[in-house]
Amino acid sequence: MKSEKSNLFTPLKIGSLEIKNRIVMPPMDQYSAEDGFVNDWHLQHYAARALGGTGLVIVEATGVLPYVSSITDEDLAIWDDKYIDGLSKLVNAIKSNGAAAGIQIVHAGRKCESVKIDKIYAPSAIAFNDKYRTPVEMTQDDINEVIDAFVKAALRAKKAGFDIIELHAAHGYLISTFLSPLSNKRTDEYGKNRAKILEEILRKVREVLGKDYPIQIRISSYDWKEGGNTVKDFVEMLKPLEEDKLFDSINVSTGAVTSDGKIIPYEGYQIPFCRELKQYMKVPCIGGGLLTDPKMANMIIRNGAADAVYIGRELLRNPYWALQAARTLGIDVPFPRQYEQAKR
Repeated sequence: MKSEKSNLFTPLKIGSLEIKNRIVMPPMDQYSAEDGFVNDWHLQHYAARALGGTGLVIVEATGVLPYVSSITDEDLAIWDDKYIDGLSKLVNAIKSNGAAAGIQIVHAGRKCESVKIDKIYAPSAIAFNDKYRTPVEMTQDDINEVIDAFVKAALRAKKAGFDIIELHAAHGYLISTFLSPLSNKRTDEYGKNRAKILEEILRKVREVLGKDYPIQIRISSYDWKEGGNTVKDFVEMLKPLEEDKLFDSINVSTGAVTSDGKIIPYEGYQIPFCRELKQYMKVPCIGGGLLTDPKMANMIIRNGAADAVYIGRELLRNPYWALQAARTLGIDVPFPRQYEQAKR
């Protein structure tokens, strides 16, 4: 939706999915899983943000291959059918409390910190920094295995009942390192066309999930380092994929592709990149960056700089941010029946 009348609490369509407002909880790792399974912490944590009025709750980065895809050994997993039951309970905890449920699926690539595997993988044998292991440069067989793993993970996410999946193509994890010229030094087709692996994953995921199942991608739209990607690079890489309807929305982040990018953070610091990308893309673009002020978040929607905002750390501090934002803005939204007295 791009109407000038839209505000923070106007419903938003992402493909076939309608979320009740423009407030998105982005994936934030909880480092609380044992052997990849959902536990009571996850159920309480995500349910609370749904109860607090958030429109779309996206579950943390969830690994698609045993341990090599995990950011840490305390992350959630989706590389086996045995995880579906726990994830289904998590979906129910979110949706029964009023939010749409999403999940981010990931391969950590050269930023994998698991101690359960000996080798980590990346497009090129370049370590993230001297505190990380040097990855093995991936072969075609390695790439094929990753593509297949994302497809199977997407099917499990759909079976678990998630309303939308997000492919993690940001922050220096595997897909992101293929996309960036700072980390992809290959001379084969995956180097000449840095978006090739993302396209191959999206095409196969779209094929198995169907044309109506919502797919979102998260990108680092600016590398914060000379020679890295800019928004215009992403426009060039993503427009053909958008035209083929391979994804339905973009979660616009920046940075973390390298450890020495000179990020300049301030409240809403990612919004200018979202605004620029929106000028070229037709799908909804979600922006944020240390947002805390409901009036600022509302203005971002009102002036069309983003179609929705992601509220991260502030939702960790305050699960009820969305309900409080509605009161601040003087917008009447339903409260949980048990909390209705708090509207007065």
